[in-house]
Amino acid sequence: MVRAQMSFTARDAPLFLRLRTRQLMLLAELGAEPSLGRAAAAMNISQPAATKLLLQAEDALGVRLFTRRPRGMEPTAHGEVLIRYARQMRNDFGLARQELQALATGLHGTLRVGSVPGAVPELVAPALAAYQRRHPRVAVSVVVDTSDVMLAQLTRGEVDLMLGRLTAGSHDDEFEGEPLLGEAQVAVVRAGHPLLRQQAISLEQLAQWPWILQPPGSPQRHRFEAALHEAGIHVRLQITETASTILTTALLERSDMAAVMPASLANHYARLGVLAVLPVALPLRVPSIHLITRRQRALSPAAADFRREVSELARRGPAPARTPPAAGDALYAEPG
Repeated sequence: MVRAQMSFTARDAPLFLRLRTRQLMLLAELGAEPSLGRAAAAMNISQPAATKLLLQAEDALGVRLFTRRPRGMEPTAHGEVLIRYARQMRNDFGLARQELQALATGLHGTLRVGSVPGAVPELVAPALAAYQRRHPRVAVSVVVDTSDVMLAQLTRGEVDLMLGRLTAGSHDDEFEGEPLLGEAQVAVVRAGHPLLRQQAISLEQLAQWPWILQPPGSPQRHRFEAALHEAGIHVRLQITETASTILTTALLERSDMAAVMPASLANHYARLGVLAVLPVALPLRVPSIHLITRRQRALSPAAADFRREVSELARRGPAPARTPPAAGDALYAEPG
């Protein structure tokens, strides 16, 4: 596979110097709000000034960036490329400003981690606990969502790295992944659910209950629906869609709904006596959780050290949680 060269060369310098920060800021605003007037207002400049900036950018690049439509400005293919670049530059500057502020207050940089819920109990939480003991001056933020959402944030530079899975349409020349955690997917319900009184449960029986599933586009949702289809189950499921683990757990606690979770996440809630795993083997083959970074972007020192921390943790295996088993653990049922 031929990989695109993303490095800055001497030939790029004259064109780069012709672009102005205000032009790139306008492109970023137009990407979010396709109205030249509202984009100008967001930058606190007049609409004629915004029009002049846009025309100057198009003249410098020698391409048409936007087409005027009745409902606003529509980016051309060239415009979409520049919008993506402008957003990336704005995100990078925001990160640089945060790091400068962190240094001024005695901290040492920032770390922005994206993660799927299944990576939190065995990877993110223990790795961050160890990391922050060693680096108490690093400002840390963690975003938890589905892999498709995390990949988009990683592409835009909104997170430094992510723990999740590559999705359909992802390219090896853009992302680099290190497999860390492979585990089964299990069906979970609230403690005391009627299904827990049964010795064996079929997929047909499960399909009769309401479900909480991740939104379409997530690997788990796609593979769950494919598994039902392959098993010859074509009933219309009653589904509540959410990527929020907190909402999923709260709904499960207060209803007879069922959900699919990675085994480590299900075991975490089972230890707390909140949820129980149903005695049924789900025919789901979800790829391992990977530590994913962008190939053409070097990690900051803070992010590089966290990458080493979580990689070493995955190799040696996480230490047991400090929280002792809750009294409700007797309700936990091992999957069949």
